[in-house]
Amino acid sequence: EITAFFILAVAQSYSTLAQKDNVLQPKGDVTATEGEAVTLGCQYNSSSTTTNYLFWYKQDGNNSPKFILIRVQGDEGNTADEFRERFSSTLNSKLRSVPLKIQKLQLSDSAVYYCALQPTNQFTSEV
Repeated sequence: EITAFFILAVAQSYSTLAQKDNVLQPKGDVTATEGEAVTLGCQYNSSSTTTNYLFWYKQDGNNSPKFILIRVQGDEGNTADEFRERFSSTLNSKLRSVPLKIQKLQLSDSAVYYCALQPTNQFTSEV
């Protein structure tokens, strides 16, 4: 029986809107076994007094980052179809955290994962 091991790298990334607006991901790689579940951490700081949009992206090899999901305060957000079955996340505004959980790991999950923040103070109104 062959057990496959692989690495999920977590990249530290920051938004560029303001110094107070950033995300922090734990440094280092996560090593896991095929079929297991892992959780990748992401803490954020935001000067926004309204809505924060938190994104997760996956980048494998030299390919461009691929959108996994978005989470919004007070909203379930959206997850790309190809990730919906095994990837999930819940935004906790009190803890300022949006961890990414990947279930039933596959070799194809080996990649660099980015967490990104886009705060906004914009609003819309109906006339």
